[in-house]
Amino acid sequence: MTVAIAFFGEHRCLLGESPLWDADGQRLWWVDSAGCRIYAADADGAPQVTWQYDSMVGSIGLANGGLIAGFADHFALVSEADGRAVPLANVPGHDGSMRLNDGKVDRAGAHYICGQTRMGDDAAGQMFQLSASGARLQPLASGMRISNAICFSPDGTMLYFADSLDGVIRCHAYDPATGTVGAQTGTISLAGIGQAPDGATVDADGNLWIALVLDQAIACVSPAGELLRRIAMPMPYPSCPAFGGEGMETLFVTSIANSGHNLVTDHPDGGRIAVVTGLGVRGIAESRFQAGTA
Repeated sequence: MTVAIAFFGEHRCLLGESPLWDADGQRLWWVDSAGCRIYAADADGAPQVTWQYDSMVGSIGLANGGLIAGFADHFALVSEADGRAVPLANVPGHDGSMRLNDGKVDRAGAHYICGQTRMGDDAAGQMFQLSASGARLQPLASGMRISNAICFSPDGTMLYFADSLDGVIRCHAYDPATGTVGAQTGTISLAGIGQAPDGATVDADGNLWIALVLDQAIACVSPAGELLRRIAMPMPYPSCPAFGGEGMETLFVTSIANSGHNLVTDHPDGGRIAVVTGLGVRGIAESRFQAGTA
């Protein structure tokens, strides 16, 4: 099978992140964090919605009735009908120096885990877990600078995440029934593989697909840390991969044109979304955050 890479329509972002395939609607969702927008397009890239907000949008997940979103300093449910964002919980102690960044719904659809990224130099960021019942917002890991690569094993019993500046993926036991994050079971070192893990996803075989934002590549590594593939991207600063499309066999990869900080490019394809086919692997459909039912 031959790997082919194209672009997803003419879509461009300043800070593209959080691609998310909606199998029910047969469409791709994603965000432009710096542009404070949420987008959706059909499988061929034809635009469907563009929603503008007053706050940066770090990440999104599917939810019953729409999306769950991590805005800069709060969580909200976003209506699928019109994009209206209904706040659910504020991030405690928010002072403007941090913002919510990468996030994923767990396999049970009961919790949304979202990390922070720094706006300064100190490692003060945390990861937060929002329960679908709205009864709990709790901090998890702390000491984060740029929280990224949040994803779950196929059975939901392993949580992966990274501080992009550390160059390792942290592996933690996870109980999908209760949302309990257990002890760290190990790490996946990216030494010799690539720099700065950004967004990540897991395929049906349990392997991790990681955006190497400073290396213009996507790496596929096993849970044991073995490099299985490394695929060069046609645009700088790939930020996050997600499987979708027919059979969950297409890999969509967002990218960054101008993060508002260190990552800036004048490349003509900066900020576009790459579409990778012919990989011979399948992804896993993301669960829906069951707001109000957990």
